[in-house]
Amino acid sequence: MLLLHFAPNSRASRTLWLLEELGLEYKLNRMDFHPKDLKSDQHRKRHPLGRVPVLEDGDVRIFESGAIAEYILERHGSGGLKPAVDDPRFPEYLQWFHYCEGMVMPPVNTIVVHTLLLPPERQDATIREQARRLLAKAWQPVEQALEGRDYLIGDFSAADTMLGHACIMSKRLGVINDDDYPNLSAYADRLLARPACAKAFAA
Repeated sequence: MLLLHFAPNSRASRTLWLLEELGLEYKLNRMDFHPKDLKSDQHRKRHPLGRVPVLEDGDVRIFESGAIAEYILERHGSGGLKPAVDDPRFPEYLQWFHYCEGMVMPPVNTIVVHTLLLPPERQDATIREQARRLLAKAWQPVEQALEGRDYLIGDFSAADTMLGHACIMSKRLGVINDDDYPNLSAYADRLLARPACAKAFAA
Protein backbone atom coordinates (compact mmCIF):
# COMPACT_ATOMS: atom_id res chain seq x y z
CA MET A 1 0.00 0.00 0.00
CA LEU A 2 1.16 3.52 -0.74
CA LEU A 3 2.48 5.48 2.24
CA LEU A 4 2.43 9.27 2.09
CA HIS A 5 4.51 11.31 4.50
CA PHE A 6 2.44 14.45 4.87
CA ALA A 7 2.35 17.80 6.66
CA PRO A 8 -0.55 20.25 6.40
CA ASN A 9 -0.19 23.54 4.54
CA SER A 10 2.46 22.11 2.25
CA ARG A 11 2.83 20.71 -1.25
CA ALA A 12 1.97 17.31 0.23
CA SER A 13 -1.68 18.38 -0.07
CA ARG A 14 -1.29 18.02 -3.85
CA THR A 15 -0.29 14.40 -3.47
CA LEU A 16 -3.08 13.59 -1.04
CA TRP A 17 -5.58 15.28 -3.36
CA LEU A 18 -4.38 13.21 -6.33
CA LEU A 19 -4.58 9.97 -4.34
CA GLU A 20 -8.14 10.83 -3.36
CA GLU A 21 -9.18 11.78 -6.90
CA LEU A 22 -7.87 8.43 -8.19
CA GLY A 23 -9.54 6.50 -5.37
CA LEU A 24 -6.30 4.80 -4.38
CA GLU A 25 -5.70 3.12 -1.05
CA TYR A 26 -2.96 4.70 1.02
CA LYS A 27 -1.68 5.25 4.52
CA LEU A 28 -0.90 8.72 5.81
CA ASN A 29 1.97 9.58 8.11
CA ARG A 30 0.83 12.99 9.29
CA MET A 31 3.56 15.20 10.70
CA ASP A 32 3.54 18.73 12.02
CA PHE A 33 4.91 21.40 9.71
CA HIS A 34 7.66 22.03 12.23
CA PRO A 35 11.39 21.26 12.41
CA LYS A 36 10.88 18.79 15.25
CA ASP A 37 9.16 16.47 12.76
CA LEU A 38 10.46 17.52 9.36
CA LYS A 39 14.10 17.93 10.36
CA SER A 40 14.22 14.84 12.55
CA ASP A 41 16.86 12.20 11.85
CA GLN A 42 14.07 9.76 10.99
CA HIS A 43 12.53 11.99 8.34
CA ARG A 44 15.87 13.09 6.89
CA LYS A 45 16.41 9.46 5.97
CA ARG A 46 13.32 9.79 3.78
CA HIS A 47 14.12 13.25 2.40
CA PRO A 48 17.66 14.65 2.80
CA LEU A 49 16.33 18.20 3.13
CA GLY A 50 13.61 17.27 5.60
CA ARG A 51 10.66 18.22 3.42
CA VAL A 52 7.34 16.79 2.29
CA PRO A 53 5.80 15.08 0.45
CA VAL A 54 7.58 11.76 0.40
CA LEU A 55 5.85 8.73 -1.09
CA GLU A 56 6.77 5.13 -0.34
CA ASP A 57 5.54 2.32 -2.57
CA GLY A 58 7.07 -0.96 -1.54
CA ASP A 59 10.80 -0.61 -2.18
CA VAL A 60 10.32 2.72 -3.95
CA ARG A 61 10.78 5.98 -2.09
CA ILE A 62 10.36 9.21 -4.01
CA PHE A 63 10.14 12.90 -3.15
CA GLU A 64 9.34 16.10 -5.08
CA SER A 65 5.61 16.64 -5.55
CA GLY A 66 5.61 16.82 -9.36
CA ALA A 67 7.68 13.67 -9.69
CA ILE A 68 5.40 11.91 -7.21
CA ALA A 69 2.34 12.93 -9.22
CA GLU A 70 3.84 11.57 -12.43
CA TYR A 71 4.88 8.36 -10.69
CA ILE A 72 1.38 7.81 -9.29
CA LEU A 73 -0.25 8.50 -12.64
CA GLU A 74 2.05 6.10 -14.50
CA ARG A 75 2.18 3.30 -11.92
CA HIS A 76 -1.25 3.52 -10.34
CA GLY A 77 -3.40 5.90 -12.39
CA SER A 78 -4.79 3.37 -14.90
CA GLY A 79 -4.76 6.09 -17.55
CA GLY A 80 -6.88 8.50 -15.52
CA LEU A 81 -6.50 12.26 -14.99
CA LYS A 82 -4.13 12.85 -17.91
CA PRO A 83 -4.66 12.92 -21.67
CA ALA A 84 -2.93 10.38 -23.87
CA VAL A 85 0.30 11.46 -25.55
CA ASP A 86 -1.44 11.71 -28.92
CA ASP A 87 -4.35 13.72 -27.48
CA PRO A 88 -4.33 17.32 -28.82
CA ARG A 89 -4.61 18.55 -25.20
CA PHE A 90 -1.44 16.77 -24.06
CA PRO A 91 1.00 19.66 -24.70
CA GLU A 92 -1.23 22.10 -22.81
CA TYR A 93 -1.62 19.58 -19.99
CA LEU A 94 2.16 19.36 -19.64
CA GLN A 95 2.50 23.14 -19.73
CA TRP A 96 0.08 23.76 -16.86
CA PHE A 97 1.26 20.73 -14.91
CA HIS A 98 4.76 22.23 -14.70
CA TYR A 99 3.79 25.93 -14.68
CA CYS A 100 3.13 25.93 -10.95
CA GLU A 101 6.70 25.10 -9.93
CA GLY A 102 8.34 27.11 -12.70
CA MET A 103 6.38 30.36 -12.44
CA VAL A 104 3.98 30.41 -9.50
CA MET A 105 5.45 28.69 -6.47
CA PRO A 106 8.73 30.67 -6.20
CA PRO A 107 6.92 33.97 -5.42
CA VAL A 108 4.34 32.09 -3.30
CA ASN A 109 7.19 30.71 -1.21
CA THR A 110 8.66 34.18 -0.74
CA ILE A 111 5.32 35.61 0.35
CA VAL A 112 4.75 32.79 2.82
CA VAL A 113 8.25 33.18 4.28
CA HIS A 114 7.87 36.95 4.73
CA THR A 115 4.30 36.71 6.02
CA LEU A 116 4.02 33.54 8.09
CA LEU A 117 7.32 31.77 8.66
CA LEU A 118 9.79 34.47 9.67
CA PRO A 119 9.36 36.38 12.94
CA PRO A 120 8.03 39.92 12.33
CA GLU A 121 11.40 41.58 12.91
CA ARG A 122 12.96 39.53 10.10
CA GLN A 123 10.19 39.99 7.54
CA ASP A 124 10.95 42.30 4.63
CA ALA A 125 7.94 44.14 3.26
CA THR A 126 9.79 45.20 0.10
CA ILE A 127 10.70 41.62 -0.80
CA ARG A 128 7.16 40.49 0.01
CA GLU A 129 5.55 43.12 -2.23
CA GLN A 130 7.94 42.37 -5.09
CA ALA A 131 6.92 38.74 -4.85
CA ARG A 132 3.23 39.67 -4.82
CA ARG A 133 3.65 41.68 -8.02
CA LEU A 134 5.55 38.84 -9.66
CA LEU A 135 2.88 36.34 -8.62
CA ALA A 136 0.10 38.56 -9.93
CA LYS A 137 1.82 38.66 -13.33
CA ALA A 138 2.36 34.90 -13.33
CA TRP A 139 -1.37 34.30 -12.90
CA GLN A 140 -2.45 36.46 -15.86
CA PRO A 141 -1.94 33.80 -18.58
CA VAL A 142 -3.85 31.26 -16.48
CA GLU A 143 -6.71 33.71 -15.97
CA GLN A 144 -6.96 34.04 -19.74
CA ALA A 145 -6.70 30.28 -20.33
CA LEU A 146 -9.62 29.61 -17.97
CA GLU A 147 -12.00 31.84 -19.92
CA GLY A 148 -14.99 29.63 -20.75
CA ARG A 149 -13.44 26.58 -19.06
CA ASP A 150 -14.11 24.87 -15.77
CA TYR A 151 -10.63 23.33 -15.64
CA LEU A 152 -7.23 23.97 -17.22
CA ILE A 153 -7.59 21.71 -20.26
CA GLY A 154 -11.39 21.56 -20.19
CA ASP A 155 -11.80 18.30 -18.27
CA PHE A 156 -10.37 17.90 -14.78
CA SER A 157 -6.83 16.51 -14.85
CA ALA A 158 -3.75 16.11 -12.68
CA ALA A 159 -2.63 19.53 -13.93
CA ASP A 160 -5.45 20.92 -11.81
CA THR A 161 -4.13 19.22 -8.68
CA MET A 162 -0.73 20.81 -9.30
CA LEU A 163 -1.56 24.33 -10.44
CA GLY A 164 -4.93 24.38 -8.71
CA HIS A 165 -3.25 23.83 -5.36
CA ALA A 166 -1.14 26.94 -5.98
CA CYS A 167 -4.24 28.85 -7.08
CA ILE A 168 -6.05 28.06 -3.83
CA MET A 169 -2.97 29.13 -1.84
CA SER A 170 -2.71 32.37 -3.83
CA LYS A 171 -6.34 33.18 -3.16
CA ARG A 172 -5.83 32.60 0.56
CA LEU A 173 -2.84 34.93 0.44
CA GLY A 174 -5.04 37.62 -1.11
CA VAL A 175 -3.27 37.77 -4.48
CA ILE A 176 -6.22 36.27 -6.39
CA ASN A 177 -9.55 38.03 -5.91
CA ASP A 178 -12.94 38.23 -7.60
CA ASP A 179 -12.32 41.65 -9.19
CA ASP A 180 -8.90 41.17 -10.77
CA TYR A 181 -9.05 37.44 -11.43
CA PRO A 182 -12.69 36.37 -11.73
CA ASN A 183 -11.88 33.16 -13.63
CA LEU A 184 -9.16 32.08 -11.19
CA SER A 185 -11.22 32.98 -8.15
CA ALA A 186 -14.16 30.91 -9.39
CA TYR A 187 -11.75 28.13 -10.35
CA ALA A 188 -10.34 27.97 -6.80
CA ASP A 189 -13.85 27.75 -5.38
CA ARG A 190 -14.78 25.08 -7.91
CA LEU A 191 -11.76 23.00 -6.95
CA LEU A 192 -12.47 23.26 -3.22
CA ALA A 193 -16.00 22.03 -3.90
CA ARG A 194 -14.54 18.73 -5.09
CA PRO A 195 -14.65 16.27 -2.16
CA ALA A 196 -11.10 15.01 -2.80
CA CYS A 197 -9.70 18.55 -2.76
CA ALA A 198 -11.64 19.53 0.35
CA LYS A 199 -10.36 16.42 2.13
CA ALA A 200 -6.75 17.15 1.17
CA PHE A 201 -6.88 20.73 2.42
CA ALA A 202 -8.67 19.72 5.62
CA ALA A 203 -6.17 16.97 6.49
